[in-house]
Amino acid sequence: MEETTVDADVEAAPTADWNPRAADVQADQIAAYDGMRARCPVALGEQGNWAVFGHADNRRILNDPRTFSNVVSTHLTVPNGMDPPEHGPFRAIVDKYYTPWRMHAFEPACRAIASRLVAALPRQADVEVMADLAEPFANEVQCAFMGWPETLHGPLREWTRKNHAATLSMDRAAMSAIALEFDGYIREQLDLRRDRARLPSGGTPDATSELLAEEVGGRLLTDEEIVSIVRNWTVGELGTIAASVGSIAKFLADHPDIQADLRSRRHDGGLLARASDEILRLDAPLIANRRRTKASVEIGGRTIPAGERVVVLWASANRDERVFPDPDEFRLDRNPADNLLYGEGIHACPGAPLARLELSVLMQELLGATTSIELASNAPVRATYPSGGWNSVSVRIA
Repeated sequence: MEETTVDADVEAAPTADWNPRAADVQADQIAAYDGMRARCPVALGEQGNWAVFGHADNRRILNDPRTFSNVVSTHLTVPNGMDPPEHGPFRAIVDKYYTPWRMHAFEPACRAIASRLVAALPRQADVEVMADLAEPFANEVQCAFMGWPETLHGPLREWTRKNHAATLSMDRAAMSAIALEFDGYIREQLDLRRDRARLPSGGTPDATSELLAEEVGGRLLTDEEIVSIVRNWTVGELGTIAASVGSIAKFLADHPDIQADLRSRRHDGGLLARASDEILRLDAPLIANRRRTKASVEIGGRTIPAGERVVVLWASANRDERVFPDPDEFRLDRNPADNLLYGEGIHACPGAPLARLELSVLMQELLGATTSIELASNAPVRATYPSGGWNSVSVRIA
């Protein structure tokens, strides 16, 4: 038998450090990430992704798009799947839809939805927060923001369930079909607005119709670009806002003293926005975001080659003890600039003003219409990767 030789110039593939989809990780993602942050701050997963756990390392990634690219998908993703210089003109369009005056104008519609949904919750009976409040709130608010009809509420809720199931099972074929279904909803709304524009009245302007008139580089946006923008807004809204509401409701039920204090100060919308940021720092509604290395880079003591997938773990970075002393403690005096809930750098979430408005308004309505929120006998069920928050949270309100 010939002796096997190994070329000294060929490096062996690195060994995986962990499995982010392992049962013990999925049982409590937050606790698992806390452990990994101390043990292995940059870890190669069995699926081939490099997970980054520390706050400083994640902040470095977010602010270095030249090394860590946002172009991670073969599908057009406007603008968050673009790098400079292509990213800038598209991002400038998106930012116009989240200005302070737009948020002020949208607040009454948002409050009406929150008030109606909270009023409909049964008192002194178990309430399943995700199904009875969080999901319908996210759905109806997003439809109102886009100017979409109530007839889309049901289809979008069903679509969200199918998308969630396909994502969890990593069923690529189902995910593609579901994406096409959602794109069909958007294209139908675009066609309706084009038809209305031909009428003498011209129709009522809304965010969807305004996108049809947006230009980049001296030309109108294509339908494909508009669909991508709206998909990004809506898919993120439906999932992340619902997860945020669930986490906030559970936190309030778990902490009656904080609940009582916030109820007494509920008229301060700015305070409640800060409170929602801090609650979601503790329990992230969005677990992670992806990047791809453009060049070999050393980070957290590890060398990551070019072309590798990197996972920015918000759920870990926002609990880093070096930045957030006593990270499990709810504190409103922390530096808000350190909270990476809505990201940082050129790809920071453009919809953050809308999310803060929605969550502060919902907290105002929920705290104002109740005297207590307590956990019900059914134990909460955590969501699993890539989702954050809770699949089920049951409470009793009075």
